[in-house]
Amino acid sequence: MSILIIQENKKARFDYTIVETYEAGLMLMGSEVKSLRNKDVQLKDSYISFKGDEAFLQNAHIAEYKASSYNNHAPERLRKLLLNRKELDEIFGALREKGYSCVPLKIYFKDGRAKLEIALVKGKKTHDKREAIKKRDVSDHIRSSLRRSR
Repeated sequence: MSILIIQENKKARFDYTIVETYEAGLMLMGSEVKSLRNKDVQLKDSYISFKGDEAFLQNAHIAEYKASSYNNHAPERLRKLLLNRKELDEIFGALREKGYSCVPLKIYFKDGRAKLEIALVKGKKTHDKREAIKKRDVSDHIRSSLRRSR
């Protein structure tokens, strides 16, 4: 079971508190898969939306594949997510509650297939973000002092 991580959405981990994660497949065109293999993707402002009873990835920028000619894809088109009905119902039910969102955390290849890790998240307040920055700075300081003492 080999996993090749293509892109991580670090901003989502900073801006949101992760409640639950899911692994979803992606319906992609051939040129999109080749662009993913070149790591030409950006998940920064992307999110998951529902149309009917299906989930879609929106605002994820997968760059056009340079070597493809007439059968290239639109960089920010809607991409259908492949999830079980039970998972779709759980996510859709949680999104109806106040304060929950669904965002992609990372995109990767697992056994040759493109997968997307999505998370059910709740927004952090400003003071929570400051606290996360303080914890990160303290752990960096401790790590560097340990490195110097060796």
